[in-house]
Amino acid sequence: MQLNLAALVAPWLGWRISMAAIGRFQKGAEVFHAKVVDGELFRLRGDVFGSPSFDRAATPRKGVRTLVPVLPTKVIAVGLNYADHARETGKELPKQPLFWFKAPTSLLPDGGKIEIPFPKHRTDYEAELAIVIGRKIRNVSPTQASRYIFGYTSAQDISDRTIQKAESQWARAKSFDTFTPLGPYVETKLDPSELNIQLFQNGELRQNSNTQHLLFKPHELVSFISAHLTLLPGDVILTGTPSGIGPIQSGDRLEVRIQGLAPLVNAVK
Repeated sequence: MQLNLAALVAPWLGWRISMAAIGRFQKGAEVFHAKVVDGELFRLRGDVFGSPSFDRAATPRKGVRTLVPVLPTKVIAVGLNYADHARETGKELPKQPLFWFKAPTSLLPDGGKIEIPFPKHRTDYEAELAIVIGRKIRNVSPTQASRYIFGYTSAQDISDRTIQKAESQWARAKSFDTFTPLGPYVETKLDPSELNIQLFQNGELRQNSNTQHLLFKPHELVSFISAHLTLLPGDVILTGTPSGIGPIQSGDRLEVRIQGLAPLVNAVK
C-alpha cells in the first residue's frame, strides 16, 4: 500500500492548533469538562452544551485522567455508509441510512483497553467519524440539522463478526463492554465534508479514506434519525467505516487518525 505522507501528517497538525476541542476529565473524585489548547486544560464553568465560560489559568495535567468526552443517552451506529466498505462485505448499498443502537456501556476512552470476550470469534476494528449532538432535536430538515450538532470526534465500532453474521440484527455483536472507543475530545469547529480518515494497527495503515466518500453526510444522518426518534444533547452518531476492516487480537495497538481531530489510541487485550 502506498503511503501519502501529507495525509499521514495532516491529522496531527490540525488538532494541535485547534481552539475548540472540548474534553471530559477526572482528577481524584472530581469530573470536569475543559477546553484543550496545545495540550493544556482550561476548565469549563457551566453547561457544556449551553454558553459556558472557561478558566483563564490552565489546570495542571498531573493526576488527570481522560474520560469519554460525553455521556450519551444513545449511541447510534450507521452501517454501509461508504460504498467501498459495502463492496468488501458483499452487501448492496442502502437506499436510506441503515442504523441501529449500541449500548452506552460499550464506550471506552482514549487509552482504554479493548477486551475481546470470545477470543475464538473474529473481532474487527472499524474507524469512524462520530457526531455529537448539542441540542434536543426532533424531526428537522437536513438544512437545519447542522445547528444541532455540538461537534465531532473519533470513534471505533468494534464488531464481533461471528455473532454479527449469525443474527439478523447487529446490536449484540457491537455492544460488548469496550466495543465503542470514543474521543479523546470533541472538536466543536470542524467542517466534516472532506476529512482524511485512517486506522493504524500496530503502526501499519489499514484503513485510508476521506469523509467526502460518505454516502449520507452528517447533516443528512442527523435529519433522517431525528425523523424517527428524539436526539438529546450528548447523543452520539457513528457515521460508518470505510473499506479495510480487519481482525484484531490481544496485544494490538489501534490508532484512529481523522484530520482535524486528536488521535484516538487503544490497546487490545
